[in-house]
Amino acid sequence: MKIAAKLSFLVVFAAWLPAQAPPRGGGHGGFGPRFDMMSVGPGSKAPVLGAPYSAVQTTQMQQTLAGGNLISRQEQSKVYRDSQGRVRTERTRTGPAGSSGQTETIIAIFDPAAGFSYILNPAKMTAIKMPVPQHNEPLKGPGPHPGGHFGGAGAQVQTDSLGTQTVNGVSATGTRRTETIPAGAIGNQQPIQIVRETWISTDLKVPVMIKSSDPRFGDMVMQLTNIAQAEPDATLFQIPTGYTIKDRPASPRVGGMRHGAGRD
Repeated sequence: MKIAAKLSFLVVFAAWLPAQAPPRGGGHGGFGPRFDMMSVGPGSKAPVLGAPYSAVQTTQMQQTLAGGNLISRQEQSKVYRDSQGRVRTERTRTGPAGSSGQTETIIAIFDPAAGFSYILNPAKMTAIKMPVPQHNEPLKGPGPHPGGHFGGAGAQVQTDSLGTQTVNGVSATGTRRTETIPAGAIGNQQPIQIVRETWISTDLKVPVMIKSSDPRFGDMVMQLTNIAQAEPDATLFQIPTGYTIKDRPASPRVGGMRHGAGRD
């Protein structure tokens, strides 16, 4: 996969997730190909204005393989949103095997007022600039399963309200969505049950906790912690002086991207 394709994927994941409103439709956690869009459908809601914050977003994923082998992974990002709805996400990760274990930091900036998203590479002092896709019509109904794994397979869906309680220091409203794939719908001998619990901050309008359990992909827990409801420094949402900015057209598959999109 070219580096540009990787960066275009990161901007969708990093910039849209904290900026948007509560999730719509189904979703799965674990290592499924649509984990990046689990919380939101890009453009399904207007950016949240007048509710600034900063926080740490941690995602823990665990999958048990046949024979008892266990795959565990944790990712952490710093998230900032200002009163204009601009979002900055900083993600530091270790390079792939053979890269001497060096870390790299990728910064995503989503600026709905200007109509652009940016991906910054501090090590190379470069920025990729992409227009924000316009979605004029709101989504209607629950819609198909974002993963596309069994839309139309007759899955039974039940949604339960969990009320309002304090989660990670803020007031949040919870829902539990349970999807059951009938036996035989996708070649499965037994019914498959997928459970996702989502807690949306009353003030911030973003998920502060998501728990997902899917037998096909494993378990996932996303949490927003160290939440500070204050205006972040305005310079966080600006391209630093000296960066080379490269324009990139909006991908026609934004909103329908999957891991592996953009492969040669």
